[in-house]
Amino acid sequence: MERTYIKRKVEETLLEVAKYFPVIIVTGPRQSGKSTLIKHLFPNFEHCSLEDYDVRSVAIDDPKR
Repeated sequence: MERTYIKRKVEETLLEVAKYFPVIIVTGPRQSGKSTLIKHLFPNFEHCSLEDYDVRSVAIDDPKR
C-alpha cells in the first residue's frame, strides 16, 4: 500500500528558513509526520531523531559531534 504525502502549510516557511540556518528543528506530537515532512522537503539533507537515547546523549554531551 502506497502512502499519500499530505502537503502542509509550513512547507514554504521551512524552505525559506533553510536558506538562512544550517540546522532546523521540527517538534510536535508523535506520529504526526515530522520526519516524513523533512525527508520530503530535504531528501539530500542529513536528519536525526533525538528520540533515540544514544543520539540524544551525544547531542547533549558533545553537540559539535
